[in-house]
Amino acid sequence: MVSAGLRIPEVAAGARILAFGDYRPAKVVTNDDLAKSIDTDDAWIRSRVGIAERRIAADDEGIVELGVHAGGKALANSGLAPSDIDLVILATCSAESPMPSHAAAVAHRLGIDAPGAFDLNAACAGFCYALGTASAAVRAGSARNVLVIGSEKMSQWLDWTDRTTCIIFADGAGAAVVTGSDEPGIGPVVWGSDGEGFDKIIIPDRHSFIRQEGQAVFRWATTAIAPVALEACERAGVAPQDLAAIVPHQANLRIIEAIARKVKAVNAVVADDIVHSGNTSGASIPLAMSRMIERGDVPSGAPALLVGFGAGLSYAAQVIQIP
Repeated sequence: MVSAGLRIPEVAAGARILAFGDYRPAKVVTNDDLAKSIDTDDAWIRSRVGIAERRIAADDEGIVELGVHAGGKALANSGLAPSDIDLVILATCSAESPMPSHAAAVAHRLGIDAPGAFDLNAACAGFCYALGTASAAVRAGSARNVLVIGSEKMSQWLDWTDRTTCIIFADGAGAAVVTGSDEPGIGPVVWGSDGEGFDKIIIPDRHSFIRQEGQAVFRWATTAIAPVALEACERAGVAPQDLAAIVPHQANLRIIEAIARKVKAVNAVVADDIVHSGNTSGASIPLAMSRMIERGDVPSGAPALLVGFGAGLSYAAQVIQIP
């Protein structure tokens, strides 16, 4: 018996980002605010992590609400209609509940009818993982247009008496719309994990708060991540000196600066959104990229390097063309 061949849909040669969008909760918590309840001060926090203030979501703002705001803005900026989106990927590690999919709820709230929808958890590398997955889906013909969202409410997993974590993490959401293109606008993703250190950043169970071994994470990030970033440049065929921007996960200003020095992208603007937004985990990269575009810090069409890293210890990087 001769079996019939499978039909393969016409596929796009590449994928690109049409637009970014972001959402920052209204409540601002400064270092001086934190100093009223824990043993710290502005100088101590700035010297260790580079943060001046962070955004904290309201009680009625969860992963879905944050994602709807950012996703809606990205969709509006893209010029596409909700009906044009057929896949929604939501990257998060701070979900209030394990099911149902928060991506499905966001899609419904945005009026996106019957898309593929799923949540993805690669912690602080989540947006880069989701972007790589979206690019692959478009190039394989599994989706035409993909809404990729990083949405985090880290504040609900914080012990606000633990100054090693409560000074760092914050809330927010960022999003991007991915579509097919004749020329690639999203480079190959370089991703991986160091499972031996999976417990260096951890929420042990549903009744616990986030814990991290700060010094161990700092050493890992400042030694292991720059080679990943350089490999992403090499695989995309872009020299570091040709980058217009480097957008690392906004974990710690000292880590960001160390990675940028090692990449040696001498002409690139380095994202420092952490100063005013804190560490928003899987939301930090699209939040930072969206702000850079809105401020006119980077030119449309130029290459930017995205680098995510965090709990797992997971990491991912790719070069994109700035929309």
